[in-house]
Amino acid sequence: MNETIQLPPLREKFFRRERRSVPAARRFAYEVLEGWGLAGTDVGDDALLCVSELATNALLHGVPPGRHFLVFLRYDGHVLRVEVHDSGPGVPRVAAGRDGGGRDEGGRGLLLVAALSDKWGVRERELGKVVWCEFAWPKG
Repeated sequence: MNETIQLPPLREKFFRRERRSVPAARRFAYEVLEGWGLAGTDVGDDALLCVSELATNALLHGVPPGRHFLVFLRYDGHVLRVEVHDSGPGVPRVAAGRDGGGRDEGGRGLLLVAALSDKWGVRERELGKVVWCEFAWPKG
């Protein structure tokens, strides 16, 4: 008998400023999604890719040395919300004018987040910012 363990509707975890934190954030998100019964669904797969992209952006652009970033997941039975909090300055934006054929690889992560999620955005916090995305589930 395969039972889904129901996790609380809110989960969060801090990660260090180091390269191995991106796959660790993805594993954390997978375990949470599995507990909510969303792992292996289209929305779960899309959310995992967005966690990877947002964690990578935080690591590369938003987390000063000696600081951490926070991955926050919430699911209320209708909307899955993914947030990545960091303490860096600036507001990330989808790069304009990308033709997809250039050699520059920067700016594509947020294009993926925008394409995969139902909504996404950035909000300021006292120190840094929160980049978030949402997925409606179940669909239809």
